[in-house]
Amino acid sequence: RMRSETFRWPVASNIDGNEILEIQVFNYSKVFTNRLIGTFQMVLQKVVEEGQVEVTDTLIDDNNSAIQTSISIEIRYQALDGTVGTWNDKEFLETPSVHSEGDGRYPLETDSLLSGHRQGLDISPGKSNQQSAERSFRSRDGEAGKGVFSAMKLGKTRPTKDDHRKHDEPAVLEAEDLDRKAMRQGGGLEPDTISLASVTAVTTNVSNKRSKPDIKMEPSAGRPMDYQVSITIIEARQLVGLNMDPMVCVEVGEEKKYTSMKESTNCPYYNEYFVFDFHVPPDVMFDKIIKLSVIHSKNLLRSGTLVGSFKMDVGTVYTQPEHQFYHKWAILSDPEDLTAGLKGYLKCDIAVVGKGDTIKTPHKANETDEDDIEGNLLLPDGVPPERQWARFYIKIYRAEGLPRMNTSIMANVKKAFIGDNKDLVDPYVQVVFAGQKGKTSIQKSSYEPLWNEQIIFTEMFPPLCKRIKIQIRDSDKVNDVAIGTHFIDLRKISNEGDKGFLPTFGPAWVNMYGSTRNYTLMDEHQELNEGLGEGVSFRARLLMSLAVEILDTSNPEINSSTEVQVEQATSLNCTGKMEEFFLFGAFLEATMIDRKIGDKPINFEVTIGNYGNQIDGMTKPILRRKKEGGDGDEEESELLQNSSEDEGDEDGELVSVSSSQPVKPLVTDRNYFHLPYFEKKPCIYIKSWWQDQRRRLYNANIMDKIADKLEEGLNDVQEMIKTEKPHPELKDGNTRFVTLADKDQHHSSRTRLDRERLKSCMRELENMGQQATTLRSQVKKNTMKDKLKLVQNFLQKLRFLADEPQHTIPDIFIWMMSNNKRIAYARVPSKDILYSIVDEEMGKDCAKVKTIFLKLPGKRGFGSAGWTVQAKMEMYLWLGLNKQRKDFLSGLPCGFEEKKTARGQKLPSFPPISLLYTKKQVFQLRAHMYQARSLFAADSSGLSDPFARVFFISQSQCTEVLNETLCPTWDQLLVFDNVELYGEAHEMRDDPPIIVIEIYDQDTVGKADFMGRTFAKPVVKMSDEDYCPPRFPPQLEYYQIYRGNSTAGDLLAAFELLQIGPGGKSDLPPIDGPTDMDRGPILPVPLGIRPVLSKYRVEILFWGLRDLKRVNLAQVDRPRVDIECAGKGVQSALIQNYKKNPNFSTLVKWFEVDLPENELLHPPLNIRVVDCRAFGRYTLVGSHAVSSLRKFIYRPPDKKAQHWNMTGEIVVNMEPEVPIKKMETMVKLEANSDAVVKVDVTEEEKEKKKKKKKGGGGGGEEEVEEEEPDESMLDWWSKYFASIETMKEVGVCRKGVCRGEEENFVSCLQGSKGQAKNKEKSKAPKDDKKKKQQAAPELPEKNKKQKIDELKVFNKELETEFDNFEDWLHTFNLLRGKIGDNDDNATEEERIVGRFKGSMCVYKVPLPDDITKEPGYDPNFGMFQGIPSNDPINVLVRVYIVRATDLHPADINGKADPYIAIKLGKTDIKDKENYISKQLNPVFGKSFDIEATFPMESMLTVAVYDWDLVGTDDLIGETKIDLENRYYSKHRATCGVSQSYSIYGYNTWRDPMKPSQILSKLCKEGKVDGPHFGPGGRVKVANRVFTGPTEIEDENGQKKQTDEHLALTVLRHWDDIPRAGCKLVPEHVETRPLLNPDKPGIEQGRLEMWVDMFPMDMPAPGPAIDISPRKPKKYELRVIVWNTDEVILEDDDYFTGEKSSDIFVRGWLKGQQEDKQDTDVHYHSLTGEGNFNWRYIFPFDYLMAEERIVISKKESMFSWDETEYKIPARLTLQVWDADHFSADDFLGAIELDLNRFPRGAKTSKQCSLEMVTNEAELPMVSIFKQKRVKGWWPFVARDENDELEVTGKVEAELHLLTAEEAEKSPAGLARNEPDPLEKPNRPDTSFIWFLNPLKSIKYLICTRYKWLIIKIVLALLLIVMVALFLYSMPGYMVKKLLGA
Repeated sequence: RMRSETFRWPVASNIDGNEILEIQVFNYSKVFTNRLIGTFQMVLQKVVEEGQVEVTDTLIDDNNSAIQTSISIEIRYQALDGTVGTWNDKEFLETPSVHSEGDGRYPLETDSLLSGHRQGLDISPGKSNQQSAERSFRSRDGEAGKGVFSAMKLGKTRPTKDDHRKHDEPAVLEAEDLDRKAMRQGGGLEPDTISLASVTAVTTNVSNKRSKPDIKMEPSAGRPMDYQVSITIIEARQLVGLNMDPMVCVEVGEEKKYTSMKESTNCPYYNEYFVFDFHVPPDVMFDKIIKLSVIHSKNLLRSGTLVGSFKMDVGTVYTQPEHQFYHKWAILSDPEDLTAGLKGYLKCDIAVVGKGDTIKTPHKANETDEDDIEGNLLLPDGVPPERQWARFYIKIYRAEGLPRMNTSIMANVKKAFIGDNKDLVDPYVQVVFAGQKGKTSIQKSSYEPLWNEQIIFTEMFPPLCKRIKIQIRDSDKVNDVAIGTHFIDLRKISNEGDKGFLPTFGPAWVNMYGSTRNYTLMDEHQELNEGLGEGVSFRARLLMSLAVEILDTSNPEINSSTEVQVEQATSLNCTGKMEEFFLFGAFLEATMIDRKIGDKPINFEVTIGNYGNQIDGMTKPILRRKKEGGDGDEEESELLQNSSEDEGDEDGELVSVSSSQPVKPLVTDRNYFHLPYFEKKPCIYIKSWWQDQRRRLYNANIMDKIADKLEEGLNDVQEMIKTEKPHPELKDGNTRFVTLADKDQHHSSRTRLDRERLKSCMRELENMGQQATTLRSQVKKNTMKDKLKLVQNFLQKLRFLADEPQHTIPDIFIWMMSNNKRIAYARVPSKDILYSIVDEEMGKDCAKVKTIFLKLPGKRGFGSAGWTVQAKMEMYLWLGLNKQRKDFLSGLPCGFEEKKTARGQKLPSFPPISLLYTKKQVFQLRAHMYQARSLFAADSSGLSDPFARVFFISQSQCTEVLNETLCPTWDQLLVFDNVELYGEAHEMRDDPPIIVIEIYDQDTVGKADFMGRTFAKPVVKMSDEDYCPPRFPPQLEYYQIYRGNSTAGDLLAAFELLQIGPGGKSDLPPIDGPTDMDRGPILPVPLGIRPVLSKYRVEILFWGLRDLKRVNLAQVDRPRVDIECAGKGVQSALIQNYKKNPNFSTLVKWFEVDLPENELLHPPLNIRVVDCRAFGRYTLVGSHAVSSLRKFIYRPPDKKAQHWNMTGEIVVNMEPEVPIKKMETMVKLEANSDAVVKVDVTEEEKEKKKKKKKGGGGGGEEEVEEEEPDESMLDWWSKYFASIETMKEVGVCRKGVCRGEEENFVSCLQGSKGQAKNKEKSKAPKDDKKKKQQAAPELPEKNKKQKIDELKVFNKELETEFDNFEDWLHTFNLLRGKIGDNDDNATEEERIVGRFKGSMCVYKVPLPDDITKEPGYDPNFGMFQGIPSNDPINVLVRVYIVRATDLHPADINGKADPYIAIKLGKTDIKDKENYISKQLNPVFGKSFDIEATFPMESMLTVAVYDWDLVGTDDLIGETKIDLENRYYSKHRATCGVSQSYSIYGYNTWRDPMKPSQILSKLCKEGKVDGPHFGPGGRVKVANRVFTGPTEIEDENGQKKQTDEHLALTVLRHWDDIPRAGCKLVPEHVETRPLLNPDKPGIEQGRLEMWVDMFPMDMPAPGPAIDISPRKPKKYELRVIVWNTDEVILEDDDYFTGEKSSDIFVRGWLKGQQEDKQDTDVHYHSLTGEGNFNWRYIFPFDYLMAEERIVISKKESMFSWDETEYKIPARLTLQVWDADHFSADDFLGAIELDLNRFPRGAKTSKQCSLEMVTNEAELPMVSIFKQKRVKGWWPFVARDENDELEVTGKVEAELHLLTAEEAEKSPAGLARNEPDPLEKPNRPDTSFIWFLNPLKSIKYLICTRYKWLIIKIVLALLLIVMVALFLYSMPGYMVKKLLGA
C-alpha cells in the first residue's frame, strides 16, 4: 500500500543523535479500538549527520520479532545553525504514487539471505527503490560536484518521465544532470573533471528495463600459453630409514627428472635445479600435479624403494605471492602406509612462471643453516602443518540426458544385427583427483544410466590439489571419449575457518556442457567436452555427492593403502521437489549478423537443458511423472525432452515453442545483415521440469548484487584517482555494501553444503561489513592505495562466494541457425534470468532487455574470428516457476499487443508467440565522433588507416578514413535520420538502446580489418523537452575500446538521440557546426560539444636516434623526426650520417598549437621517424604515440611555496663518527624506547650477552675470545656480504618481524643518529652488528668486531629504482609492423625498430616572465636550460660482473657451463676461457674495461652463454643497459657514491673526482649557493648546514685534515637540497634479470653487476677494484675418536649366547663420502664400550664468508672437466657393527655442522638425546672459532616406530688447523707417526670360550641349538621310516598279488 504523508516537528534545541524516532502502524477500525500491527524504531544519529535519510525496514510486533510488513520513510532534519541540508518541501512529495504493474508487497518468498531487519537505503521490495536510490544519492551533503562520473555508473536510476521537473534548485542536481555538464552548474569543479565514462557508463544499469551488455568478447579459456615450472631441490633432512642412498624424483604432470644419488646419508644436500617447459591452456596447467618423491638405492637394475612423497598442484603454487615457494620444507609421507607419520623433510624452491610474469627471487646470500623447518613448511597460508589422511568418498548415483555417441550409420548397422534400437551410448564416470584416477562400471546402452557406486580416494587433508575432475565418458572399442567434464573446486565446497566445514557436496546434480549434441566422428569441439573452454551446448547432468572423512590412523582396521577403491553406494532420490519451470524469451532486435554466414533464412533456437532442442537426435524418455511433481518415492525422469504429448495444463495445451521462424536477412552494410524484426517481435517459450533449488541461485544473486554495487563504487573511485580529483572516501560502495551485508537467516536447507555455505556466507558478509565500516573510518589520502586493494579483495571474495557449486537449472543457450546449421551461440546463466518476488534475489537480467553478442563456438572463436560479432541481439528473458508466470511480460518495453497461437487466444496468461508493437517513436541520432587515441596498429608500417562505423538499431554509418595514424581526430558528426524505436516514449528516454561503435583499418585491397569495439548510450531528448543545460548539449566522454579481451585504445565522442515530434525535423536544434568547405559534405562536431581550445606552445628537445633497424633491407642513413600534435607540428634537423653521429645538430624546436583547456582531452602527440632517400623519397622507419602529454605539461611553481626554503638556516644534524676502537655503541632495542641510548659495554657484558643469545650459560669459561680480524683481511666481498645481510634484515623488518628495526628507524628520524636514512647507511659503528647477533648468532664472526662499510644491493635493475633515468632525457620506443594477433603482448618487443631520445614541454602561451628573466637564460633552449651538449664523447666503461643466480640449465644434465659475453658498439668481449663448469649459480667476480663513444655506442649488452665442447655455445640470457641515459642523468649514475671516504684499503674511493670536487660541480650546475666549508666540521650548501668528521687516516696511520667527509655527507643527502636536489646513485650492486629472445617474458636467471663510467677527458680513474672470487682457504680437520660407550649390542655370540658388538666408527666430511675413514674394530664388546684412540685427518677447502666447503671433482668418468661444488661443512660420525661374512650393520650416526654444533658433554653420563633434538636451547660452538673441542656426543638412529633413540655415545676430539699450521705440526693417520696415539687398552675377549668349555657346550646344546637338534633328530627318524617303507614295499606287493 502506498501512502505519502509528511509530518513536521519543530524542535527547539539541536537533536541529540541518540534520540529515537518511533512509528506505530495500526489497523484502523471505526467501531473497535485500533489494533497495533507493529512498530518501527530508529536512532536518529544518521539523520543528524546527513540531514536526510531514507529507510525501508520491517516492522516489529509486541514480541520483538520481525513481521512481514515493511515501511518506507524519508526523514529530513534542519538544524538550528543550518549545518544540515536545506529544507525543500517539494522534495518530500516526490514519492511515486503507484507501484508499477501492481507489483504489490508479497510476503518474502521462501527464506533468503534477506529476511529479518532491513536497514538498507535502497532495499525496498518492488520497484520503489527507483526513487529511493536516486534520493539517497542526493542526500550526500549537497556534494553535487561528484556527478561528473556518470550517474549511470553508480547504478542510479533516472527519474521517470513525469519527474523531470523544477530546474530551479542549483545546489542539488538530478541524477541525470550529473551525468552531463555538471560543470555548468558551477558545482565548484575545475575544468579538469571530464567524465571518463568509458565502459562503465554503458554497462551499468540505468533503468529497470535494460541490463548491461558484456564487453569482452573473446573466450580466453582454452588457449594454450607458455609456462615454466622451475624447481630447485636443495636438501633433505630427517629421512626415515637407516644408512640410505637417497635421490629425489621430481615429477610435473607426465615428465620426470631425477637428482643425483647421495650415498649413505639421511640428510643429503643436492642443490639441483630443474626446469619444465609447457605450452598448454591454463586449466590444464594448473591441474597438473607436482610430485616430489625421495627414493632410496635406485640403480640401473632396481627401481629403488619409495621413502616418502609430496604432492601439490601447479595451481596452488601459482596462487602464491610471486607465484613461488622459496626455501620451504615439504613434508614427505608414504601413501602406502597411512599410519606411519612423516618420513622426512625436503627443502626446495618451486616457481611457476607464465608468460609475462616476472618472478622476484628473494636475494640469495650466504644462507645460514639454522633452518626453522616447522616455520617454513611448503604449504600455502592457512594449511595446518600437521596434515592428516582423509578419505574422499565420491558417490555417483545416476546421469540423465546423455547425447548419443554413435553415428546413425552405426546405429542402423546395430539395428540390423541386434534387431532393437538401443540407446547409443555406453557411459561410465571417471574421477581424477590429486593425480589418481577412479572409474565406475560401464552401463551399456543407456541415456539414463544408474550407477549408485562410490569412488574412494585417500589423500592428505587439506589436500594441496584444488580441483576434482569428474568426467562422463563413453566406452568404445577403439577409444573412449569424454561426453562432458565438470570440475569441483574444493575451496568452494569447504571452509577452512575455525567455524568452517570439511568439503561436502550434494547429493546434487551437476550440469555438464560441451560441444553440440549432434554426433560426428571427428568432433572439432571435442576439447570442450574435456573441460577446456566454454561449453556451447548442454551435454548431460550427473547426480553425485562428495563427503570427506578424516582417518584416525591409530585405528588398526584401517586399510592403509591409498589405492582408489570403487564400491556400491545406496541409491537416493532426495534432490528436491520437481517443479514446472517456464522460460519466456522475446527477440526485440537481431542486427550485426556477420555476412560471411550467407543469406539463407536465419532463425534462433533457445534451449534449457535438452528442452527446446529440436535438431539433435533426441530420445523421448517414458513419462514417469505425476502431475504435481511426485513425492520422491517414484523415480522421475527429470530432463523431459521437448515432449509434445500434449500435456493438459491449467492454461490450455501449452506446447513449448523453442525457436523463432526462419527469416531472410536484410543487408545493413558491407559487413553485416540484420533481421526485419520491426514492429513484430518473435517470442519463444519452453516448459521444463527441474528440482526446485532456486534458493541456491537466489543467494548467489544477492551476493552478486552486493558485489556489483561494490564494483561500481570502486570504478568511481578509480576514475577519481585517474582524473586526480581530491580523493573521495570509499563511502559509496561500502556503506551500501554494509547495509546489504547485515542480514540474518532462518533456514532449513536441502544438503549439508547448502546449510554450511549459508552459514559461512553470512559470516563472511558480516565480517566484511564490519571491516568495511572500519575501513571507511581509516581511509586517508596516503593509505588510499592499500585500502583500495583491500576493497578489491572484498570484491574477489564476494564473487568467489557467489559462485554456487551445486548446480540446479542448467544454463540457457541461444543458437543462431542458418539453413538449419548451427552458426553462433550465446550462453546465459540461468541464475541471471531467474525470477523472484524479492528484488535482491532476482537475476540481474530477469525481465530486462539484454544486449547479447553471439560468438563462434569453441576454437573457432579464438583469435580474430572471436572479435567479429556474429550477431547482436536485443533479448528479453524471463525464467521462473510456471505458477508465478503471470507477470512474465512486465519488463518489456510497453506499447505492444500479444499474438497467441489459436489455442491460447482466450487465456490471459497464455504466452504469445509474437509481440506486435503499436507505439512507434521516431528519432534522430547524432553521433559526435571527435577523436580516438592509442589505437591498434593494423598495418605493417606500425600505423593504421582508421575509420569508425557506428551502428544503431538497423542502420550504420562510417566516418571518413584518416590515413597513417593511431590517433585519428575525425571531428565528424554522423546523423542518423528516421530511427524508429518501438515502445512508450518515456521508456526510450530512460532506456535507449545501445550504440555499437567499431573501428576498422581501411586497406587498399581486400576487406577492412577490425581494430576494436566499444558501446555507448545516447542522451535522449524527448520532443517536449528543451535543448538546454545541464543535459544538453552533451559532453564528450572517453569510451574504452576493446579488441577481444584486451583494450585497444579510447574513443572520445558524444551521442544524442533527439525525438522528432509532430512538427518534424524543424523543431530539432540546428546543426550549426563551422561548415568546412574543404571537407565537403562532412559535418564537423558542433561548437557546444567540441572542446574549448587555448593556445599552447610545445617545445621539443631533439637529442638523437638509437638502434634503428633496417627498413626493407636498406640501412637507415639520413633519418629525421617529425612531431605532430593536433594537426600542427615540427620537423627535426636531418641527421646527415646516422652511422657517424646519430644525434641531432639542433637541440630544441617548438611549435604552437590549439589544445583543449581540459588536459584529459589533449590529443596524443605523434613521433614519426622517416629516412630521407635520394630523389626526395622518404620511407617511414617507425612511430610512437605519446598518449598523454600530462607528464610533459609545465606548471609554473607556486610563488607562495617558494619562500620557506629561502630564509634561515636548516641544520642537518650529523653525528661525528666515533673512532672505531674506543667505544662500543649499543642501540637499546626495547619496544618502548624512542631515543637511542648510548651505553659503554664492557667486554664481560658483551660475553654474557653473547651467551644469552646462544641459549644461556653452560661451559662459558671454555670460550676463547678470538682476536679481531685485521683490516687487511677485509676485501670487497666482506663489504658485499655485509650489505646482503643488511638487505635481508631490512627485508625482514619491513615485514614487521624485527621490532628493534623500527626503533632504530624512529631514532634516526630524531636526529640523534642523523646519518641513517635507512638501515644500510647506518653509521653507528657497532649497533648494526649487534643487532645481527640478535637476529642470527651464527653470522660469520668477522662481523662481530667492527663496522664494515657497506654498499647498496638493489634486487632489481638500477633504473627501476631511479625512474629509468628519464629525469630530463626520455626514451621513446619506435614501433613498426602489425601487432600480433595472439593475445600475448610480448610481441611489442619484436615491433620495436629503434628509439628516439628527447623530451618535450607543453605550456600555455605566454610564459610568466620570471623564467625568461633568470640569469643565464638562453632563448635557444627555451624550457630546456642547462642541458649538456650532445656532441660525441669518449667514455671509459668499466663493467663489474659479480655473480649470476638461478640460470636456466642449458645442458642435458640439468646444469650449464656459463661464461660472460659483453657487447658495446664494436667491442665484443667473450670471456670463453674462463667458463665455470657445471654451475647454475656461478660467481664470476670480474671486471671489464671498454672504451666507448657516446652516442654511437651506448647500449651495453651483457650476456651469459653456455660453453659447449662441440657445437656452438647457447645463449642462456642477456640484459641490456642504456649507458647514455645513465651518463647524462642528474642522479649521477656514472660512479656510485660510496658510504664513506677512505684513501686506502678495501674501500678506496674509486671516482677520479673527490667528493668535494663533485659537490662544487653539482652546486655550480644546479645554481646552488655553496659549498661553504666552515670550522668545526660544518659545511653550508644553499641554506642547509651539514656536520661531519674532518680528518682522515692514511695507510701509515697519519691523520690529515680533509673536507672530503663533509662533502660526501652532503652528497649522500643531496636530495635534501632545495630545488636542485635529487637522490644520487649510491655505491651499489644491481640485480638484472636475464632474458632470452626465444622465450620472451620468462626470466632465465639473474645477474648481479654494476657499471662505472669515466669521461676520457678527465683524469684517469685508478685501477679497477679486485672483486675476483675469494679463493677457498685450505684447512685440515683432525678428529680423534677416543672411546665409545653404551653402543647397542647387535650380535649374539655363537658359542655363549651373550649379546655383544664388534664396534668400529666411520667418519667423513660431508660430500666426501668416498674419502670416508674407519677405525679398527673393537671386537666383542659386551658393554657397548669401545676403545679406539684413532685419528682421522680430513683436509678440505673452505669459504669462510659463505660457510661452505668447496670440492672439485669430475661428475662422472666421461666428464670433460671438474665441477666445483659448494656444500655445508658437516662432519658425520657413524658407529657400525662389523660382520665377517654378511654386510656390516649400521647402528647409529651423528652429524655435526662445524659452524654450529652442540658442545660435547663432559662425561658419557651427561650425554643425552637432548643434544640432537633440542639444538635450539643448547650452547653452540663453531670449530672455526674454537679450533679445538673435546667431549661426548650421542649416536642416534630411528627405532621401528620412527622415534629417535640413542644407540651409542662417542668421545671425540676435533682439532682444526689451517694448511700452514698443519704442515708445521704434522700428525699421522690412525695411530701412526708423527705424533702417534697409544694403543687402546682392550680386554682380550675374543677367545673367552676356550676358558670355559663345559659352559659353552651346555649353551650350544641347550640354548642355542636345542630346536635345531630336535628337528634334525625328527627328520632322521622320518627318513629312516620312508627308507624302510620303500625297502619292504615290493616284497609285500608280491605277496599280496600272489595271494601268499
